[in-house]
Amino acid sequence: MMSLVPTNYERAFAPHPTAFQAWGQLNAAIKNEMDRRRYELATLAAAMALKSSYCSLAHGRVLAEQFGERVTEIAHDRKSAGLSAADIAVMDLAEKVTLDATSVTAADRERLIDLGLSQDEVGLVVLAAAARCFFSKSLDGLGAEPDPSYHDLDPDLRDALVVGRAIQQR
Repeated sequence: MMSLVPTNYERAFAPHPTAFQAWGQLNAAIKNEMDRRRYELATLAAAMALKSSYCSLAHGRVLAEQFGERVTEIAHDRKSAGLSAADIAVMDLAEKVTLDATSVTAADRERLIDLGLSQDEVGLVVLAAAARCFFSKSLDGLGAEPDPSYHDLDPDLRDALVVGRAIQQR
């Protein structure tokens, strides 16, 4: 549902309401089946791999504000940011799906299962990363700049998450 003041991503999709609605349904179908924190970690990894500032900022902010994660550290080096082995593996798989899904092997998926995820949960990580590819690439291709409100984030966090297109000036 659109807010009273539309975001830049809502403006970008305004000429394509059916596609925007379908995206919302797809994203909800994936997100509603996943642990929310895991969804945000997978999505952040995918967004950063895609160099999508908009999605990196949005999901990094959720991780920081709702889950108390040290997102600046995660963005710089997730392996030394205090995440669990399972969290790192989730982000690694999401990044691999994003960069080259044909390189994902059974061993990549099995790594997550060995760390306690079910096969269904592993599948959802893959789906979250693949769906992020559609949305992030659409935003960047349509020229959507991250909203000016992202300037209000902590400067270190903001700088770590601006991996592509700059935040719109106020």
